[in-house]
Amino acid sequence: MKFDLTQISPGAVAWMLTASALVLFMTPGLAFFYGGMVRAKHVLAMAMQNFVLMGLISILWVTVGYSLAFGKGNGFLGDLHFAGLAHMDQVVPGFTGAGALVIPPLVFVIFQMMFAVITPALFTGATADRWKFASFVPFVIAWSLLVYSPVAHWIFSPVGWLARRGAQDFAGGIVIHTTAGTAALVLALMLGKRNGSAKDTANKHNLPLMLIGMGILWFGWFGFNAGSALDANMIAAHAFINTNTAGAAGMLAWLAVERLRHGTCGTLGAAAGAVAGLAAVTPAAGFVSPMAALAIGALSGVLCCYAIDWKHRFGYDDALDVVGVHLVGGAFGALSVGVFGSKAINAAGANGLLYGGGFKLLGNQALAIVVAIAWTAVVTFVIAVVLQKLVGNRVSEQHETLGLDKALHGETAYAFDDDEAEPASAESELASAES
Repeated sequence: MKFDLTQISPGAVAWMLTASALVLFMTPGLAFFYGGMVRAKHVLAMAMQNFVLMGLISILWVTVGYSLAFGKGNGFLGDLHFAGLAHMDQVVPGFTGAGALVIPPLVFVIFQMMFAVITPALFTGATADRWKFASFVPFVIAWSLLVYSPVAHWIFSPVGWLARRGAQDFAGGIVIHTTAGTAALVLALMLGKRNGSAKDTANKHNLPLMLIGMGILWFGWFGFNAGSALDANMIAAHAFINTNTAGAAGMLAWLAVERLRHGTCGTLGAAAGAVAGLAAVTPAAGFVSPMAALAIGALSGVLCCYAIDWKHRFGYDDALDVVGVHLVGGAFGALSVGVFGSKAINAAGANGLLYGGGFKLLGNQALAIVVAIAWTAVVTFVIAVVLQKLVGNRVSEQHETLGLDKALHGETAYAFDDDEAEPASAESELASAES
C-alpha cells in the first residue's frame, strides 16, 4: 500500500528528526557515563565499544535490521521487503487507520535506528574491563539480528504477535531495557569476574565524567520517550513530563535509601537512581498520568537500589549494575503499565488494574517480559558459546592488567607523566606485565 503523502505533518517531521538526534546523542552520553565508572586504563575501550555501535548498527539497520523488525513477515519476524531501505514509499505494516503515521516511513526508520544503536550499548556496562573487542563486534551484530530485531517485531510492530495480544511498551522497557539487562546478566556470568572486582568502589576513576554522561542521557531521554509518540501532540507532552518526573523521583528515592542504609548521599547513587526512574517509565511514558509516573519513578529508585546488591549475593560481576537498573527497572516499568495504564491519557492504550481494566493488561505485560527474557537469555548464551570457540570472549589476564586501552587499541586516555618523558609503547608495557 502506498504511503499517503498528504497526511504528513511538517511539525511532526521536525520533532521526530530532532528526537532522533537526541536519542543518538545518548550513545556518546552512555560512553561518558560508563567510562567514568571504570578504571582509567579501560576508559577508551569502554568508549570504543559504545562509539563503534553507532557505525555497526547504523549500517546493519539500513541493510537488513529494520526490515526484520518492521517488515510484514509474520507475527514472529519481519520479511526482507524493506531490506536496503527499499519501498520507502509504502506504508509501514500495521500503521493504518487511527494508528497511521503522520511522518514519512523514512523518518520512522531513522528514529527506530537510534533505539537499535543504543540497546546493545547498554549491556557493555556489565562486561567492562574484560571483553575482547574481536568478540564484541561479531557478538553485537548477531545479537541485533537474532534478539533485538525479532523482539522489536513482536512488540513495537503492530503486526507482531505480542502487540496483537495487547502488550504495551511505549518506548522500550521490554524491547530495550529488559533485553539488554538480560544479555548483561548472561554475559557477566559467562565472562566471569574482573580482576580486582572485590575492590569495585575504587574502580570508578572519574565521577565528574560519569555525571556529564548522566546529564546527556537525561537530556536525550526526552527524545527517547516523547519521540515515541511519533507525532508532536499531547501524548508526546505527557511522555515528556512523565520522563522528567520519573527520573527526578527515582533519583530522590535512591538517595533516600542510601541515606537510611549508609548515612550518605553520593553522586553515583543520584545518577543511578535517575537512570532507574528513567528506565522504569520508558514503557509507560505515553500511557500513564504524571502522578503515576512519580510513583513508578520512586518505586523503581527503591527497588533498583536494593537490586544492585544481588550481584554480591549471587556472585556475578555486573560491573556497572546493568542488571539491577535496566533489567529490574525496565521489567518493573512494563508491569506498571498493567497497573497505572489509562485510556484517558492515550486512547490507543488500555486501562490497567487501577482504572478498571482488570488483570488482562497486567497478564499481557508479564507474558511479554517472560518471553523476552527467555528468548534473550537463550540466544545470548548460544552466540557467546559459538564466539568462545571461534575467538574467545575474555581478554587475557596480561591484557586486563595492562589495561584494554593500550592492549587492544594502542592508546591511553590520560597523560600522567611529564610532557617530555618518552611514553612507553603498548608492546613494552605488555611485555613488562607478562614478566
